[in-house]
Amino acid sequence: MVSVTQTSIPGLLLLDLPVHGDSRGWFKENWQREKMVAAGLPDFGPVQNNISFNDAAGTTRGIHAEPWDKFVSVATGRIFGAWVDLREGPTFGTVFTAEIDPSRAIFVPRGVGNSYQTLEPNTAYTYLVNDHWSPDARYANLNLADETAAIEWPIPLGDVEISEKDTTHPRLADVTPVPPRKILITGADGQLGRALRAEFGDASHIEYATRTDLDITSPGLTDSRRWRDYGTIINAAAYTAVDTAETPEGRRAAWAVNAAAPAALARIATEHGITLVHISSDYVHDGTSEGAYTEDAPVSPLGVYGQTKAAGDLAVATTPRHYIIRTSWVIGDGHNFVRTMANLAERGIDPTVIDDQHGRLTFTSDIAAGIRHLLATGAPHGTYNLTGTGPARTWADIARDVYQHLGHDPARITPVTTDAYYANTPGPTAPRPHNSTLDLDKITRTGFTPTDADSALRDYVEELGRAR
Repeated sequence: MVSVTQTSIPGLLLLDLPVHGDSRGWFKENWQREKMVAAGLPDFGPVQNNISFNDAAGTTRGIHAEPWDKFVSVATGRIFGAWVDLREGPTFGTVFTAEIDPSRAIFVPRGVGNSYQTLEPNTAYTYLVNDHWSPDARYANLNLADETAAIEWPIPLGDVEISEKDTTHPRLADVTPVPPRKILITGADGQLGRALRAEFGDASHIEYATRTDLDITSPGLTDSRRWRDYGTIINAAAYTAVDTAETPEGRRAAWAVNAAAPAALARIATEHGITLVHISSDYVHDGTSEGAYTEDAPVSPLGVYGQTKAAGDLAVATTPRHYIIRTSWVIGDGHNFVRTMANLAERGIDPTVIDDQHGRLTFTSDIAAGIRHLLATGAPHGTYNLTGTGPARTWADIARDVYQHLGHDPARITPVTTDAYYANTPGPTAPRPHNSTLDLDKITRTGFTPTDADSALRDYVEELGRAR
């Protein structure tokens, strides 16, 4: 039975492999995806298999941190392996050593330096990698003789076959740490995109893309990046003009951005082992439920916008590593309902506001924090509802709160039904779900509790008031 053991270096995994022997020799399953993944090995998607043969005992190679994951197993002979964490972070410089024979294997994650010294002549080891070798690949290398790593080589380096290059690499103090795989955030100029920038910051491995930088509807999307360099895509780009989506031109744009583009990103994510985070909407539901919608509730969108979002969800769900974040009534840095009500209040206007749609506000800062939480904790992949907490409200309730927080009479708000509100609206209008309340149990079980929507609204309105 395959067993996997975590070493002192995060993600560096030691595997014990069953070896079946008889008078003829021995046999082992060198790579068995189903069993090894079940035992705890990442499903890292190898694309290339290499073999290293060494004539003499003492042949020593490394220490190299390659830009891919690596699964190493001995075919014949025996090796001493030394691994040094050369990735950014608190474990930089951590060393792990072990002896490897045909009954053991090691999974080496990207950015961990690996070195091997043969302990027997005619030793061969194989390694699977999840990227094709390229002359342009960038490595982090460490001097084999660096005393700060304090590797106790079984055969002294002065007595072994070794390349001159491996003895002239920088010492640990001079190694540039390997950054994490890149995180790409699309829709970076939108309300959520700005909140994601505030949450994730400007680290060198974070890439923010507006439509000018990256058109996710382009047929050339597949070739627009070296996608193997990316570990996560957060797709915050969306077509959100709900009513315009009911027009021929808007319908084409909505399907392109909300459905076809996520499908293309899902194909890229699947091929390159990328985690895809996608933002969904309460509009995938028809709003007829009497209770809050759970993540596994059947979708039944009413209009084109909801249909395109539901189609995008289905496409994203096909990639193994995905988080679909279903949210509602989003408020952030930009044009939104709360800002509109605040402007009307200050201008002395008494609006009519819909009073038969129920839901919760969701602030973009909460969505960004929730996404970061799911990624950082490695929460199970799947769909998560993420809105503000607290009781469901109507748009009229929220408008009254905005007026009150700004010192205006909430009675200036006149409630109206959805049908009456849109009765005299020129042009097409999209059907709205009357119940947009989403159940939050699943995401809270991961350890993330969204902000109380009413408290967040008060703080947001007070900030708007101070800015005037």
